[in-house]
Amino acid sequence: MSLRAHNITVGHTPGDPLLTDIDLTLPAGSVVGLTGPSGSGKTTLARVLAGLHPPSAGTVTVDGLPITQPSRWRNRGQRSIAMLFPSPRQATSPRWTLERIIAEPLAVTGTPTDHRARTVHTTALRVGLTSDLLQRQPHQVSDGQLQRACIARALIQRPRYLICDEMTAMLDPATTATLVHVLTEEADAALGILAVSHDHQLLHAWADTVIDLPELVSQAHSRRRDEHRALSTGATRAAPTRR
Repeated sequence: MSLRAHNITVGHTPGDPLLTDIDLTLPAGSVVGLTGPSGSGKTTLARVLAGLHPPSAGTVTVDGLPITQPSRWRNRGQRSIAMLFPSPRQATSPRWTLERIIAEPLAVTGTPTDHRARTVHTTALRVGLTSDLLQRQPHQVSDGQLQRACIARALIQRPRYLICDEMTAMLDPATTATLVHVLTEEADAALGILAVSHDHQLLHAWADTVIDLPELVSQAHSRRRDEHRALSTGATRAAPTRR
């Protein structure tokens, strides 16, 4: 069981890929760290895995099932994959209460109101949000409290895989430690987590495996070079002998 990117080529401009032939596997129940310099494509690859940015080539599979059609990315991805972003304020409506923010996925799926309220409060407590905070709007809480709400919103979907894109970038060390502990418990319960971060110390303390994106790119280049050599060798052997 895994979320897997295979031979992914992706970019923001057609014909000018940022990443080419990239492979990455996120096993269920594990934490995989992804790091690399700014502009290397970490966020783009994370968005591909989350189903938010279809690649120009390659496939993403969720537990062995390929997602190949744009119309299917969103439908299947929403049930299987959730994503956390660096800025919780940009990822939430300033007019909504924290309770409504957390409940958004349940509202979309038509969950009955009474069950929705119980689930929201239970999930909020898991991430350290008390009932009084749920009635506040984003401008009335701290970045850490709002990011807790975003984590609760992600977990309430019961995803199999969670993509965390620099989710601790705006948080203090104490809040970071608390939220990492919460997500580690979720990983122990079979949630696969991809943690994207510049913070090497955090990743090495949290993740089971840490991947450096430039190393993935180098591996892809080496693989393509070996494939080209194999093709060239095969073509030479198959060429007719001149007499």
